[in-house]
Order: sequence, then C-alpha cells, then structure tokens
Amino acid sequence: MRGCFPAPAVTSGAASSTMTQIVLGGRRKKDPFELSVCSSTSTCFALLIHKEHNQQSQIQRQRQRRRECVWFSERSKWKGGRGVGVALQVQQQQCTYESREEKEWVVVNFYHFVFIKDAEAEVAKHLSFLEGRDIRGRIYVNQQGINAQYSGPSRDALAYVEWLRGDERFSDILVQISAAQNGHAFPKLKLRYKPSLVQLEGGISHLPLLDPSMRATPLTPSEWRKRLEAVNTTSEASNKDLKTNQILLDVRNGYEWDIGHFNGAQRPDVDCFRSTSFGLSQPEVIAADPLENVDKEKTDILMYCTGGIRCDVYSTILRQQGFQNLYTLKGGVSHYLENEGPVQWVGNLFVFDSRLSLPPPAYKPEAITKPNRHEVSENNTFAQCYICGLQVNDLRHRNCANLDCNLLYLCCMNCVKNLRGCCCLECTGAPRLRPVLPGFQRYKKWHTYRDTISQSKLTT
Repeated sequence: MRGCFPAPAVTSGAASSTMTQIVLGGRRKKDPFELSVCSSTSTCFALLIHKEHNQQSQIQRQRQRRRECVWFSERSKWKGGRGVGVALQVQQQQCTYESREEKEWVVVNFYHFVFIKDAEAEVAKHLSFLEGRDIRGRIYVNQQGINAQYSGPSRDALAYVEWLRGDERFSDILVQISAAQNGHAFPKLKLRYKPSLVQLEGGISHLPLLDPSMRATPLTPSEWRKRLEAVNTTSEASNKDLKTNQILLDVRNGYEWDIGHFNGAQRPDVDCFRSTSFGLSQPEVIAADPLENVDKEKTDILMYCTGGIRCDVYSTILRQQGFQNLYTLKGGVSHYLENEGPVQWVGNLFVFDSRLSLPPPAYKPEAITKPNRHEVSENNTFAQCYICGLQVNDLRHRNCANLDCNLLYLCCMNCVKNLRGCCCLECTGAPRLRPVLPGFQRYKKWHTYRDTISQSKLTT
C-alpha cells in the first residue's frame, strides 16, 4: 500500500430517458444557454433560448427563473415571453442524466475503449472545448480510448458529456454521476495523452481491448444481483458444487475491500491493481490466487471493480490465459448501487477523489434496507483498525502523517491520537512529519506543512 494511492476509477450514473430538444430563435443568435425541463414521463426538453445581446438585465432575470426544473406533460406547450422568436426545431435525442440545477456540483466518471487514430489531436480538441469551463480531474486519452474522472458545476460537467456524445465514437458511453457536496473533488485538471488508461505492470497497449469478444461478458446490475443471490441464499450443503464452479473476484486494491465489498468476495492480496496477478500462476502468489487449479472451461469467473475499466482490462489477460467463462459487472459497483441499492453489498465504496468513501445511499437515497447479519462481516479482517485491530465505525481511510510513508489505512481515533496520525511507532520519528488532521481531511502539498513546521521550530 505504501506509495500506491488512488488511480482513476468511476462513480455513479443515471437512468436513461428521452430528450426532446426545442430551439427557440430570436432575431440575433447570441448568448445561447440551455435549460433542462423534465416531464413526469421522463421526457426531457432542452430549451435553448437566444436573446438580444444588449438586453443584459432581462437575460439575467430569465436565467434566474429558468434554473428551476419544471415538470409538465409530454403534450404541454411552452409559451415564450417578449423578445423570443417563434421558430421551433424539435429533435429526439437520448438523455442519460437527470436534470440538475446550474449550481449543483457533481463528479462525473466514464471510460470507453475505441480506436483513436490521432490521440494527440484528440486531446487538443478536448482542451479547446473545456477552455473557460470549471472542470478539474483526470482525463486520459490514447489510441485505445478515453478514461475520465472529473468534478465541476453540473452545467459545465454535463456540457462536456453532451459534447463528447456528439461524436459517434462516444455516443454510447455509460456516464456515472454522483454529488460533490463541497465543490471540486479534484485539485486541478489533468487532460493529456497517457500510454496506459489503467496502470498495470507491463502496460496495456499490447492487450486486445478494442475486441469486445476478448473482454468479459458484461452483466447488468439486476443480472449480477440474481447471480449473487443464487449463491448466498442457498444452503451451504446444496450449494457446494455451485460455489466450486463460480468464483467472485474483486479486481481492486486491498484497501478498497477494507471498507466495502460484495458478500462472498475474498480480499485482494495486492495493495495496487498494477501488481494484480490472478490466474497467472506465478510461484510466489499461487497460495493466494483464487484462480489457481480451477477448471478454466467450466468455472464462471465473476469480476467487479469500482467503475468497470479494471475488470475489462484484466479480463483480456485471463482470456489469453484460457479462461472461458468470464463475466463483469457492467458499470462497476457504483452503477450497481445506483440501480440495485446495497443488496449483497457490505460497507461503503472507496472512490478515487477527495471524498474517498461513499455510503450506498449516496447513489440511491431512496433505498431503505433493514439491518442484517451481513452489515458486520463475519470475516474479522473487515473494517478493523490497522494498528490495534479493533473494529472502526467510520469507513474512511487516512494517510500516514509521515510523508515518506503515506500509507493509506483504516484507523480508530484513539490510535490517531496516540501515534500522532502515523501508522506505526517508527513513523512518529520521521523527519518529514505532517500534523495530525482532525476528522478525515486530506493532506495538502508538503510545502504547506514544511513552512509551518519550520516557523514553529524557530519560535520554540
């Protein structure tokens, strides 16, 4: 876990509905802006209003009114005010996100494998579109596709999604959206060419990611739920053969499993996905490899990760190793929680941004579940303090205060206090020791603390 901290991943999406786009044209086509208006039948109407450029006060008043989401029937007519033309252009499109207020902050995640002939030129196009928009995050592009995780005001964040979907290569991307309660979830924007969309030892450029037949078969959230329920609700005796022929593989980092996982999933024996070696039969990892000595033609391998991209990547490796029956959770855990709620899920979901941990209701607030025996795992390694071994109540990681360690770990507040935010006694004597952070804040750049610590030493 040391030196290995959050790589890209994806969060929640939204159900698909039909969008009708209505363009109202004024005399001068300047200062356009878009309003999403949703009907109770899930039909969304996007109104693009073109107003006179010099009528600033009127524009401000109208923009303020149109920030609200108005519900009306599919046959209702919109009546424009003064100064609005009568030209109407109706166009059917697919709307894959809910109408959101202009000032709402969101985190958007998506990835897509598709051949991009000139990746550098593609990066330049994206940078040009995002110029002047308030978006921060990680957006990587190469010849195999795109992988994006970013935050921003919903107006800017979703405008990028719609612009991207205007390109037929990306028209069917699965976009996942979750709330960012405290503004940006990322410190800055990194939009660039990157040789590997996912970090894996040896790289991924040689993998047949653009061939869907080489990737695992995607299961919808409902299909995934039925698979897990068939195993976990059947008695141990009658389910012996079924469990032998089905393996639930958590293709994430061990610290992600520590705060949440599906019932029946083993803890990954790696602290970085880049070193994952399931099914590769290396002598040093055979003992911890759940795919060792399994029947490659008869065993069903069910794989899941946060947003789906790591499973898609790793499934091509397993396919090349001869595994026949490979299945992935489409859209990952975040997509599952949004559609199915926390059924068969234990704990929270680790996310790769400043929020670090999200409870299931963050994806599906209306899901109400009764406490059950799975909420506290029978496996005594779940949700334990890394230092003292006691169970922790807050499923959120900390970084060790020793900058040169930076271990990401679960810790009870008593141990945080006793070891001054460090993961062990040795780290408490480190030369580059950051202060103890209250609660679960994130550490900033070292120079922030270096200057403060230096000044403190001078005064003492």
